[in-house]
Amino acid sequence: MKEKIEEALKEVREMLAMHGGGVELIEVTEESVVKVRLTGGCVGCPSAQMTLVDVVEKAIKSKVPEVKKVEAV
Repeated sequence: MKEKIEEALKEVREMLAMHGGGVELIEVTEESVVKVRLTGGCVGCPSAQMTLVDVVEKAIKSKVPEVKKVEAV
């Protein structure tokens, strides 16, 4: 599961990098919750929560449908 999540994040990272941001995988829990950290320009950005849900979570769930949710830590 972790490999598929990293594949999805690789695609997302390219888009985030264009805006000076990034994302790193922190943990995948036994309950299928993915914990990520937004980095760079995403830290403190007013759109960070929207990016997390509309971009990061959608990308991960499209490749790994068993993921329940994505949380920022």
